[in-house]
This record gives sequence, structure tokens and C-alpha cells, in this order.
Amino acid sequence: MAQQLRPSKSGSKKPNIDWSRREEADNFASTVKLFRQGKIEPDTFRRFRLQHGAYGTRMTDDYAMVRIKVPAGEIYPYQLEKIAQLSEMYSIGSAHFSTRENIQLHWVVLEDVSEIMHGLGDVGLTSREACGNTVRNVMCSPLSGVCKDELFDATPYALSIAKFLLRNPLNQALPRKFKFNFTCCEKHGMIRIVDVGLLPQIRQVNGEIQKGFKIFLGGGLGNKSFVGYELEEFTPVEDFLYTSIAVLRIFDRLGDRKNLARNRMRYLVNDMGWEKFQNLVLKERAIVKATQSVIVKLRVDESPKEITRPISVSNESTSHPDGFERWKKTNVFKQKQANYNSVFIGLESGDITANQLRTIAQITQDFSGEGLARNGFSQNIVIRYVHDDDLVTMYSTLTETGLAKTGSLTMASAVGCSGTTSCNLALTNSHRLAKEIQRKFLELKLDEDDDLRDSSIKISGCPNSCGQHEIATIGLYGGGARFGKDMYPNYVLSLGGKFDGQSMLGHHTARIPVKRVIPVILKIIELFKKYKQPDDSLSKWIDRIVHGNESSEIKSVEDIKKIISPLLIPPTIEDDADFYNDYGSDTSYHTITGKGECAA
Repeated sequence: MAQQLRPSKSGSKKPNIDWSRREEADNFASTVKLFRQGKIEPDTFRRFRLQHGAYGTRMTDDYAMVRIKVPAGEIYPYQLEKIAQLSEMYSIGSAHFSTRENIQLHWVVLEDVSEIMHGLGDVGLTSREACGNTVRNVMCSPLSGVCKDELFDATPYALSIAKFLLRNPLNQALPRKFKFNFTCCEKHGMIRIVDVGLLPQIRQVNGEIQKGFKIFLGGGLGNKSFVGYELEEFTPVEDFLYTSIAVLRIFDRLGDRKNLARNRMRYLVNDMGWEKFQNLVLKERAIVKATQSVIVKLRVDESPKEITRPISVSNESTSHPDGFERWKKTNVFKQKQANYNSVFIGLESGDITANQLRTIAQITQDFSGEGLARNGFSQNIVIRYVHDDDLVTMYSTLTETGLAKTGSLTMASAVGCSGTTSCNLALTNSHRLAKEIQRKFLELKLDEDDDLRDSSIKISGCPNSCGQHEIATIGLYGGGARFGKDMYPNYVLSLGGKFDGQSMLGHHTARIPVKRVIPVILKIIELFKKYKQPDDSLSKWIDRIVHGNESSEIKSVEDIKKIISPLLIPPTIEDDADFYNDYGSDTSYHTITGKGECAA
């Protein structure tokens, strides 16, 4: 099980949990040698590799993507520094922050994966079970503990269940991957689109306050997406572990292992029917409590965090530097703790260089009262407990290193999966498209538009939803199209997705050629500005259209499709050769894919 880390000699804060096992790196190295010698079958090696967090890289067996688990998104300065070093030594000099609070190193030579694992072990991190048919990284909202709408901080529970399940025989060979999400409130989490989503709740029992969760089961995004169901009104924290074990046991026992396209738990729930599945979970939980409750406990450390404002050099100037107010408006979240803020550092599609990682590590030490950073849900990094008086100095520091990009808390911060830059299944370069959209929005200063603030743009390179397009105000997933003999990349546009308390999946609207995606989005915004009601937002306006409740000339998604239809007509390749190329490519488009490893 997880070990305890010794306190840092340097005085900087370090986590209580060591997630690593040093011997796993040596075992991985020896297994790679056996695979290269032909002594291990490729499918057997693939399952082993994924179990240890090494994902396949597009069209090659010689490289891997190493996915680093960051339970609850908590990452410490010295860990960021180590990842920066490893990215320079074994990767491409940069790292990638995913939508599930992991950190990824791409294009790693297969034989170097074990070296990365050794390096991660030095700072208490692991890639174990970051891929494969296991419980993946346990997520927790980066605002848990600082959100004014939360009832209690779910972070200790996220860490405790992650610790309990890591390397646990209970979840080493599930029918498919399995995901837990914790949140602070409905607005800041994605608890209805995962296998198990948890929202903190409290109730009074005999005059005493009792903690618990509202648990949602059976959600998930993919080729076919589902919104999760509420298990019961209130699950006491004492029953949280037993509920989790019960759900995992049912999925392990009844999940479809033969049909790889339908072996996520959401399909089991859908095929069985919610009421039947719900009753099965409650009965299984009663069995777990009766047979295991004496010896199986969840150890939750809810001791208060030590919050100490770091000693930093305050900016003595009374005037704010250029761009500060825009950055503060679009990147800074006011915490429930007086005089403190959570600062969202925006990245383009989650990409960050090694030097920028070191800067984040230093900024965390210099400005965070809790001494750590949190990975966000939207490919960003969150530095919390930043004092009001330190915001100007922090902004100036970020500006010097190119990390003061605005719009992190707005629609401008588009999410994009890795796409054809590394994924075997990708059909388009969603990664680059997200960057192009973000750059255009910032150029037009749309991040400052309050009407667009609560909306989102999410992009996947294929229908599998790694970019979470189904729950975006404007969602896009990639594919290919043909005009005559010539192929070009395009995206299916979906509108009206949500992941808050009224979670719903987007409405598929039209196929958009990749080079027309930005003009289409700007056209939709133009229509919104023309027809919106007072105090309206883009997300509210689109929601009314999707549900047929809009009273203006735009009454349905068909009306939107009709207006944007001129933008969807492809030119001939002679008239516009660039139209037929994907972003980031100057060669003719094709839809060659490899073997996916999500269910290997």
C-alpha cells in the first residue's frame, strides 16, 4: 500500500502519500526486454504496459506516452520540477495537462519509460493504473476547499479512495476503465458524466451534523454517451467505501467483456435498466457491509491544512501593469477564505514547456499559502490561496515567462484532446484546432465578454469524447469528408451540452469543414448578439434553441444550420488547396488510424 513521505529538508511542503513503488520500474524494464526478444505476446505486453501507465503512440511500437497520475489534482513544486527534468531527458521538452488531472509525457522511447518511472518514484508519483482496465486517476474539483457553495471539502475523500484502490486486486482486471469524480458543488464539477460522481452533502441526525454524498452512477462520454443516475438522496460518508466496492464488484461481475465497444459501465446500466441496477447496488452494499466492514475501512485525513502566506516581494507601484485587470477578470476566482484567491493559469490545449513547469513550481512556492498546485478540469493549473496583495506581483512574474494568458475561466480557453499529434484513433488535429480558436478569441478580446463567460468549447479528434465535446456549449468531434475524389477534415458540431446540475448532452447540428470551424463559431456568436434577450448569455440562448423555447427568428438548430450552410460548401482543391489540409499539416488529408488501446 502507499507509503509515508519524510518531511522535506528544504522546508517546502510535501505530500503525506507516496504513490510510487520503486520495484515497478525495474519490472517494467525487464518486461520490455522480454517483449523485444519476442518472449511476450504483443497483446499481453500491451495490457501490461497500459497497467503501468504507458499508452501507445500513433502508428509505432517504439514510443509511448507516459501518463502520470495526480490524485485529486494535487501537485507539489518539487514534483513539477522533476517532471520538467524528465520531459527534457526522455520526452520532447514539454508536458501535457489532460482533462482528467493527469500529466502526460509524449514520444518517450519505450526503453526509457522505466527511467521515467524511477524518476517519478523519487518524488512520490506513479503512472500505475493511469491507463488500462482499472480505476483511473481519481479526480476532484480544483475548487474543493475554497468554493463558497460547497458543504465540505471532498479532497480528503478523493485522496483516500485513490489510496485504497491503487494496486488493489479489486480493480486490476475490470471489463473496462472506471472513473471517479468528486466536486465541491454542481457548478464546478463533472459528476454526472463518469462511472461514479460524488457531491458533498450534509444532514442533521438527532441534532448532529452528518456528512455524506449524493452519488451518481453510470454516466460517461464516448461514441454513445449517458448522464448518470442519482443512487439515493444521501449516502453517509461511512457508507461511501462500501458503495464504491459494491459498484466495482457488480461491474466486474456483469460487465460485457466480449464486446469491447459496449463494455463501459454506462452500457451495463442502460441495458439492465436503472431501477434494477440501483437495487443490485444497494443489495451488494449490504453484503459488503456485512462481510467486510469490520476489517475494511477508509482512512480519511481531514486535519486542517496549514495556510501560511509566503514571504514575497510585493509590487510597490500603486498602478496596475498593462493587462492586469483583464487577467484578473478572466483568470482569478475569489475564494470563500477572506483575502485569498485561486489563480487559473491557462495553457494552450494543456501544453507546457519544461521551463514553464519550473516557473509554475517557483510561483507555487512564492505565492500559494497551501504550498501546492491543483490540476484543473480544463487543461489548466490552479494556484490557490494567493493573497489579494500578491496578485500584481504574481501577474508580473507570469508575464515574464509567457504564462499570463487571459481567458482561463471563459469560453476562450478551448479544450482539445491530443488528436492526431499522438493518438491512434484520432481523425483530426483537435489539439491544434483548440489552440487556433483560443488565439482568435483572445485576439478579438472575446474573453472579456460577460455574455460568453459561462459557455465552453470542447473538441475531440474522434467520437470517443476525450475532449468532452458532448458536454460543451459548442462541442466538436473530428472525422473525414470527401468532395469528389479529394478528402478534407471536418467536425460534427454539437450545441447545448452542460455538465452542471442540469447536465445534458449536446445536440448534433451539422458537419463543419475544419477551416470553417472558427467562422461558424463567430457566426453563432453574431446571431446570439443579434437576437439575445436582456441579461442573456450564449449558453442560455443556445439552450432555449435546442429545446425549442426561443421566440426570435432563430427557433431551432435547423435555423442555425440553414444560416451557416454557405460556410459548409467545399471549394474545389484547385480553388483552395489549404481547405483540404488539417491544421498543422501541409499534406493531403487522410483518415488512417491505428489500433485503439482504451480497451486493450
